[in-house]
Amino acid sequence: MKWLDNFSMRNFTNATAFDDTLPVADGLMEIGSKVPLEQLRAAMEDWFQRKSYIPKQSKLVLTPED
Repeated sequence: MKWLDNFSMRNFTNATAFDDTLPVADGLMEIGSKVPLEQLRAAMEDWFQRKSYIPKQSKLVLTPED
């Protein structure tokens, strides 16, 4: 699972800064404390828009879970 996660994250961003992320459920991702959140948000938003997963005018919102 860890290898698959690293592979998929690196494929869409090509950035090692996002290696410390792990999808945990639909719409939920565990993000390491050293991951630059704004950079992750922008990269994911761009990728989702390019893949037409979200409309071009949509904005991705990252919120901490309590």
